[in-house]
Amino acid sequence: MANFQRHIFLTYLLCVTMLFILFTSCASIQSPTGGPRDSIPPKILKETPKNLTRNFSAQEIHIEFDEFIKLSNEFTEVSITPALEIFPEFKAKKQRLEVKFNKPLEANTTYTINFGKAIADVNETNVLQNYTYVFATGDELDSLSLSGTVKNSLTRENLKDVTVFILPLSQDSLFGKKRASFFTTTDSAGRFSMKNLREDTYRIYALNEQGGGDRIYNGQNEEIGFLKDPIVLNKNINDIQLEVFKAVPRAFAVTDRKIESDGRILLTFNKPLQKPQVAIIQPVELDLRKKYEINNTRDSAFIWLHELTFDSLKVMVSDNEIPVDTVILRRNKKDTYARSVLITDNITGTKLKPKSDITLRMSAPVRTAQESQIILMEDSVVVQYQLSRIDSARLYRLRYPWKLGKEYILRFNENAFTDIFGNRSKLYIKRFTLDTEENYGNITIKVQTPDSLKNYIVQWMDEKETIYRQDVVSQNTTLHYLTYPTAKYRIRVIYDENKNGIWDTGNIYEKLQPEKAWTFDKIISLRPNWDLEETLVIPKPDPG
Repeated sequence: MANFQRHIFLTYLLCVTMLFILFTSCASIQSPTGGPRDSIPPKILKETPKNLTRNFSAQEIHIEFDEFIKLSNEFTEVSITPALEIFPEFKAKKQRLEVKFNKPLEANTTYTINFGKAIADVNETNVLQNYTYVFATGDELDSLSLSGTVKNSLTRENLKDVTVFILPLSQDSLFGKKRASFFTTTDSAGRFSMKNLREDTYRIYALNEQGGGDRIYNGQNEEIGFLKDPIVLNKNINDIQLEVFKAVPRAFAVTDRKIESDGRILLTFNKPLQKPQVAIIQPVELDLRKKYEINNTRDSAFIWLHELTFDSLKVMVSDNEIPVDTVILRRNKKDTYARSVLITDNITGTKLKPKSDITLRMSAPVRTAQESQIILMEDSVVVQYQLSRIDSARLYRLRYPWKLGKEYILRFNENAFTDIFGNRSKLYIKRFTLDTEENYGNITIKVQTPDSLKNYIVQWMDEKETIYRQDVVSQNTTLHYLTYPTAKYRIRVIYDENKNGIWDTGNIYEKLQPEKAWTFDKIISLRPNWDLEETLVIPKPDPG
């Protein structure tokens, strides 16, 4: 009997132990496996003394946050207006920011501390942007404000994270040399606002620095906007419209130069020239047999040389026969170049656009083309075609009455083309068919202009603003856009004030605004095999 009771007790104990292990394993706390990333910047819980304090007399400011914070680039991001002779000490201690003044402040003065992008949380570096702390050592706080929006002058798009700053007219000579103390950045809708400003006359600027920057306009690759006339700030001003643009550089320069793998030399300019020329000035003997080509936008050049054995090459770029820059290219004696004649065409994939010819582009200027080595087959039958050189020494046009439902093979045998230096093309075969017109559409645009004495550039572009065609008009006219792929398109109009047929950007130093632009608010959808009609009424330019 005792043994039986003992057996029952052990069995009971074993069951209780197993149940305990099972329960504790099921109830054990697991580490989190993920979750949304924290994207919220630190929040301010308390400011001591309070923001917008009058009769400020403290030597330190303490700002409490809801999470641990850190300071980054405080000497470049933080600005104080008016400037202090000795910059305060800034310290981030866990959830608190301390600002300590090392010298007495001026009496009866409003001070603004703009923290820029210096404050962020520790874990995810979420930036507390546009935070300002304002106080006055006297009875009154400066209370005037400015607000408005920033757009791209050409696309009319509202721009986010653009720095807007003002300079008192007496300090406008500091533009481009020193960071402005009064600044803010635009929100996602392109809006900006500056508060607690003193009465004065200001210049206002908008600066779009790609990837962040130093809040100083450096010219190259930066967009700038401004108002032509100064702002007299004696009351709150709203609805300021700033339009940024990328200015043409003041001085011409060759920004890139390289010798490509096939020996072709590429020069890239920082701005277009009116009538560019290129000359080899050392070794001078290479200049006689050189060939060069300027691209359509006149901001780059290709150069082909007969000899590629030089150690260094000195190239001069001129505009209207006036030298504007000289550059040197160097090569290693061991460098070799695989010279050949490469062929590209305008066939998209395996489809040729309806009502079009084949355009052939060579990688170098061509001396001869042997049509006996160029074969076109229609359903495996050799057919006759027409080959002609276009204006450029590198472009050819091949014509044939293409037919739907036929399969074509275009074959260039070796040596079909020979360039000016004796290099020959390799075997090239292209298979394609004529694309059906059902994949394309046509549209007729009836254009109505507001002033027949002025010019307007009508640009036909896709939703990504890739320009497919542009026309200069001065009076009411009809434009026909034929055989364009079915897609969505936009129309933009440039008010061509100087009648040169291009959009002219602005000049910050001469206080010139870019030529105005207007985008038709309707998105045009071309449908398969449809002929559409649209009326484009160009409004008068905005006088602002």
